[in-house]
Amino acid sequence: MADASSDNTPPDLPADGTSRRHQMFPVLSEGDMARMQHFGKVLHFGRGERLFVAGEPSPGMFVVLKGELAVTQRDGLGHVVPVVTHRRGEFSAEVGQLSARPSLVDGHAQADIDALLIPPDQLRALIIAEADLGERIVRALILRRVALIEAGASGPVLIGQPQSAGVIRLQGFLNRNGQPHHVMDISRDADAAALLEQYSAGAADMLAVCPNGSVLLNPTEGELARCIGMVDTADHDELFDVIVVGAGPAGLATAVYAASEGLHVLVLDCRAYGGQAGASARIENYLGFPTGISGQALAGRAFVQAQKFGAELLIPAQAKSLDCSYKASDGELHLELTDGRRLRARTAVVASGARYRRPDVPRLAEFEGRGVWYWASALEARMCRQTEVALVGGGNSAGQAAVFLSQHAAKVNMLVRGPSLAASMSRYLIDRIDAAPNIELLPHTELASLQGDPGAGLTSISWRNREKGNEQQAAIRNVFLFVGADPETEWLSNCGAAIDAHGFVLTGDKVASHDPAHTPAPLETSIPGLFAVGDVRSGSVKRVGGAIGEGAAAVAMIHQHLAAMNGSKAAA
Repeated sequence: MADASSDNTPPDLPADGTSRRHQMFPVLSEGDMARMQHFGKVLHFGRGERLFVAGEPSPGMFVVLKGELAVTQRDGLGHVVPVVTHRRGEFSAEVGQLSARPSLVDGHAQADIDALLIPPDQLRALIIAEADLGERIVRALILRRVALIEAGASGPVLIGQPQSAGVIRLQGFLNRNGQPHHVMDISRDADAAALLEQYSAGAADMLAVCPNGSVLLNPTEGELARCIGMVDTADHDELFDVIVVGAGPAGLATAVYAASEGLHVLVLDCRAYGGQAGASARIENYLGFPTGISGQALAGRAFVQAQKFGAELLIPAQAKSLDCSYKASDGELHLELTDGRRLRARTAVVASGARYRRPDVPRLAEFEGRGVWYWASALEARMCRQTEVALVGGGNSAGQAAVFLSQHAAKVNMLVRGPSLAASMSRYLIDRIDAAPNIELLPHTELASLQGDPGAGLTSISWRNREKGNEQQAAIRNVFLFVGADPETEWLSNCGAAIDAHGFVLTGDKVASHDPAHTPAPLETSIPGLFAVGDVRSGSVKRVGGAIGEGAAAVAMIHQHLAAMNGSKAAA
């Protein structure tokens, strides 16, 4: 899952630690094991033999029939911590095994073992076919991933100054992708400092040590993802029913509904699942969650759900261009990734959302990741504890972030260009902001300048009153920008899909089809078989609930399009 907070625990799970552990490591009955037999095959392993290795693709879930399977955590520095010993009726695996992801732990035969190996595709089939048993298994898999995140004893080790831009950037990337990791502070750990020095790195640099022992100096997110096995390197030259570009709420909803209805689905995202909604501290007006839920927890559940139904997910993977010229000749769309791979699909869904808008403020780029943030997660909140911060923006995302930060920061200065929040924010958030004693609303105000050193980070900012023209400077080291977003549609430029004046994708009756004989469905673009959902679509409501609804609705239209394609081929 994406988040190690209680938001990730299904609401019917008790908070009692003993009960939670029982559900994390359940013991299967003889009847359960009998039902599972035809989903796998029985293998024998001798004492000391490895069944799975951290950082390497896992063969699937092992159900112990005889003997003992010892599971341990191991980081890139060789530290080993026991996790659990499985005996008859117990099973290995966590959510990564739903889609053959690299193992996060090691497993070896502590005594001679007979074990039922259930590979990922059969594990998904088991979960769906045996609903009651599948529910218990999925719950255990989710809780195990949460426990690994909380423990921080597996996955890559980030070595450097915890407040450095590199560590924060990679820690945020791993957090949002639900990847366990550990941070070693060079100011407190002599061994970590010595290792950094060994690689001739400076105090502002950082190292990432992968589970296989590989060491990376100041890696990018993509380099780290490849090192820990997150990146799928398969060619994927098969023909998909639908490719979804973007793993925010709209894209994940499309994937869940399409995969659950038997379509062959591939989802990709260049950053992490959840999109902008994944960075929301708490969503309180989403149907069915009266106490609210974090965007990351909601997205994490959807991510697991998509895997459960067999959707393939490529994260991180970035779309470079979409070639729609094949559509007229052979009914296919061809998507090229930035890594050079080409993917084929009968339909595609544009769910790429929007990228954070950057205000025109001098030196802004210098302080991104060094005091300038475009989201507010628990990681940033810890850095702002009992300090004064500034937040720019007046929409719902800004309101959610302001309320969240007010629980950690000494004061939140909320800069709004307009006269009030009424025109752009939900009433319940306005009431929350009004009730928070440490949030000061500054209307008619814009961010004017940033001061500090790019190495040490932001030290102060200035803001300007748009009516009076006067400026005020404050010793603020963290500023959060929620000033809107621009659509992520550059990769569509070669395709010819119609967009509006602001770059959002046009659909339905707002656009004419490239095929004169075809009338676009409500969520279909000017290219037959190419659909758009969520924030990237012109006219969408820019709400999580709306995005999820569009994703579900698009699947019905995809079925209609595929049926028409099949009918045309049959007639030919």
